[in-house]
Amino acid sequence: MIWTWIFWLCAAFLAYTFVGYPLLVALVSQRRRISHQRAPLLPTVTVIIPAHNEAAKLARKIENTLALDYPAEKREIIVVSDGSSDDTVAVARRYENQGVICIESKERKGKHFAQLLALQVSQGEIVVFTDCSVELDRDALQKIVSNFADPTVGCVSSEDEVLGEKVPWAGERIYVHLEMALRRLEARAGSLIGVSGSFFAARREICNDWHPTMSSDFFLPLHAAEKGLRTIVDPECRGRYGLVRSERDELTRKVRTIVHGLDVLFLHVHLLNPFRYGFFAVQLASHKLFRWLVPFAALGLLASSVALHQAGNLYRLALLAQMALYGGGLLSLLLKPLPMLRLLRPAGFFLLGSAATVMAWMYYLSGERFVSWQPSRRA
Repeated sequence: MIWTWIFWLCAAFLAYTFVGYPLLVALVSQRRRISHQRAPLLPTVTVIIPAHNEAAKLARKIENTLALDYPAEKREIIVVSDGSSDDTVAVARRYENQGVICIESKERKGKHFAQLLALQVSQGEIVVFTDCSVELDRDALQKIVSNFADPTVGCVSSEDEVLGEKVPWAGERIYVHLEMALRRLEARAGSLIGVSGSFFAARREICNDWHPTMSSDFFLPLHAAEKGLRTIVDPECRGRYGLVRSERDELTRKVRTIVHGLDVLFLHVHLLNPFRYGFFAVQLASHKLFRWLVPFAALGLLASSVALHQAGNLYRLALLAQMALYGGGLLSLLLKPLPMLRLLRPAGFFLLGSAATVMAWMYYLSGERFVSWQPSRRA
């Protein structure tokens, strides 16, 4: 019966994506455990800070960057205003006498185009990308740069750390914790697929082929893989930021991120060839493409469970489990202030992520690319 095939194929797909792939990466990382050299290093570094209407945060960000423990003569700071309509440019220019370069783009063309404008005038051997909302430790620049002592490393990612009070729905905090654990395993197994866009670094040669409308935190690791270089994570480098303020903001952020990700993936679809790119191709398919297919597999599992609920206890139990998951998730989103619903928050975050993924596919297939950039509102 066709519904039986759909049920087991969808169940197997979901089991692999959520459980099987992390276990596979853990096993490979134990067998291979690829390490990398790390040593004190002082190359010239360019720090790029894109900003759109960030006047309220920019002074604090620039001062945080100026305070980083790195020789001033080897550090270049470039702030790019992407069509800001507030005092972003005026704030940045107050720091020009301290060596900060301000680039103003009158027309709003997006974060990654702003990064390109900075790259075109930058001089650093290593390029560091960071957001206005992110706070860095004083030694963060030295630490992230020290990883490039290994000639096989092309990109280095920081680890995200969510700050602030816990909020009732805070699924983002759980997601970040699990994602950082998986990235450590991926780095030991070979290479990361993507980096934390809030704070990461790359060799200049990796940045030469730039896509001004696509996510640099995804395509740069792919460019590194094309050149035979690895992307690693440094757990000692932390990019700290507040939680996205609401479910609506989180939904918007995830839709935009996934649309950008789909755009990058299909431009680099050749990297899914395991005969040429080995385990990296498996990682790319499993970590990105399969995740973006999860909602459709979940819908297939639910539909087949309904169709088969009279075919045996197993299918009835599967249907009840799914109804409990989705019902609990809806309750956690609709009645989020209730402390008793705390255990249901992961289910709510799963529903939110699934809705964002389906919306992202619809936007992507319709031609929408979200080039115009709106920074996430964070606590």
